[in-house]
Amino acid sequence: MHALLSGFAPIWILTGIGYAAGRGGLLGEQAESVLGRFVFHVAMPAALFTMVSGSRPGAFAHPSMVAFAAGTALVSALGYAVSRRFFGRERAEAAVSGMASGYVNSANLGIPVAVHVLGDASFVAQVILFQVLFVSPVVLTLLDSGTQGGGAATGGLRRMLTMPVRNPVILASLLGVAVSAAGWQPPAVVTHSCDVLGAAAVPTALITLGLSLCGGPGGRKGRAAGDGTGRAGGRREVGVAVTGRTEAGGGVTGRTEVGVGGRTEVAAARRTEVAVTVRTEAGATGRTEVGVAVALKTVVQPLVAFLVAGPLLGLPDHQVLAVVLCSALPTAQNAYLYAREYGLDTGLARHCVVASTVVSMGTLSFGTWVLGPSR
Repeated sequence: MHALLSGFAPIWILTGIGYAAGRGGLLGEQAESVLGRFVFHVAMPAALFTMVSGSRPGAFAHPSMVAFAAGTALVSALGYAVSRRFFGRERAEAAVSGMASGYVNSANLGIPVAVHVLGDASFVAQVILFQVLFVSPVVLTLLDSGTQGGGAATGGLRRMLTMPVRNPVILASLLGVAVSAAGWQPPAVVTHSCDVLGAAAVPTALITLGLSLCGGPGGRKGRAAGDGTGRAGGRREVGVAVTGRTEAGGGVTGRTEVGVGGRTEVAAARRTEVAVTVRTEAGATGRTEVGVAVALKTVVQPLVAFLVAGPLLGLPDHQVLAVVLCSALPTAQNAYLYAREYGLDTGLARHCVVASTVVSMGTLSFGTWVLGPSR
């Protein structure tokens, strides 16, 4: 338990500092927006370039990664499908939901947990690279295409082909892959500068997450940008008042104001004549969607990983433990950052980050107790 607490403590402390700074207005009304752009466009690319350029090309040639990748792909796809089918999300919003369901906090939480529980962080390093090089580009492609409206097919293809040079996260990862494959060692001044700059990514992201939780101006809406250029991306958020007649006869269904967070259909106990999609911060549908995503992340993903690693692949016990623990890690704050950057609701992502971090303390402890060497 001490290992878990030592890994979770910085998350709670830095998020709490961000929350306190937001409540006190210490950093100003634009702090969340500015810090979020700094992380996405500057600090995170520097960290990813350093990490990927120093990796080995054959890092994924291991059966354990097959088990982890299978759990990630299945649960992320399930989260995406559930969001689309049952909660009426559009492509970009469903991509955030899928990411919240299957993208693990491997960096600032996975490494300390792995070191204390597993004895080393070598497998976590592979998980980080897998998410950076394979999962993130898929999510970002869905976000990019889903926040551009119904453009022509040629325009969509052109955007997809040019996305690596427009998206700093993918561009930095690809540059790192090229450097690693070429066996080139960048000058020390370059690597050291990237190390220093990249070290700011995680703490700044957590501060930004805390700012969003205080409900300030930055926490109520994402940036109205679909591709990082300032152009409006997703659907517009406007106030809506709905008054309607129910199927059972007259009567007013009530008034519903648009907020942010989850998404729900406007209805009373009985169906209204007009179905209007609105956003609500604390609506029942929003809470249900968060609950589903957190359950997928903290329960279903490690269970799938266990079934693939153990009964299916027959991996040794210590490898099964590594796969399950990494799969049971909570949602990474990247889900919130991506949602904010693309002008989408940040409510689902940030609530999943916080809730899954709380729940995962129990699931990680349970997994260690069941699969650990002392069982």
